[in-house]
Amino acid sequence: MNHIRTALAATLFLMLASPAAFAQDVTGDAANGERLFNQCSTCHNVTNAEGDVLAGRPNMRTGPNLYAVSGRTIGSIEDFRYSDGLIALGEMDMVWDQANFIAYAQDPTGFIREASGNNRLRGAMAFRARSEQDAADLYAYLRSLAPVEEEAGEAAQEG
Repeated sequence: MNHIRTALAATLFLMLASPAAFAQDVTGDAANGERLFNQCSTCHNVTNAEGDVLAGRPNMRTGPNLYAVSGRTIGSIEDFRYSDGLIALGEMDMVWDQANFIAYAQDPTGFIREASGNNRLRGAMAFRARSEQDAADLYAYLRSLAPVEEEAGEAAQEG
C-alpha cells in the first residue's frame, strides 16, 4: 500500500499546482503501453473531441473514454455511470495524474478505499495492471494520444 500513499501525496501536491504541472515527465514506455492497451480495449477506447477513435473500438461504453485522462477530475465524464468509489474521489476533487493512475490500475478497489478513507467503497474495474511499470507504460501511452496542452485545457473545462 506504500504506492498508494505515494500517489496520494503526489495528488495533494498536484491539486495545488497549475495545469502546467501535468506536463511533468512521464516515466512509462508508450510503445509498451500501446501493446498493453489491447487488454484495456475490451472496455475502454480513446476517442478525441472530433470523434476519431485513436485506440480501442468505436462505441465502447463499458469503461469511460480515456482521451485526455491526464489531469482530468476522477469520475467526471458526463453521462458515464461511474462506481460510487470513483464518484466519491471526484467529489474530493482528485485528478488522474500519473501516481493516481498507476495506483488505481494496479488495485482499483484498494486505491479507492485508501484515497477516500472509506472501506465500503469499491471500484467496478476488474482489470489490474501486472506491475507498476505496466501501469506507467499504459499512462505514457494514453498521454501520447493527447497533447499535454490539450489535456490541461480539457481538464479545466471538465473540472
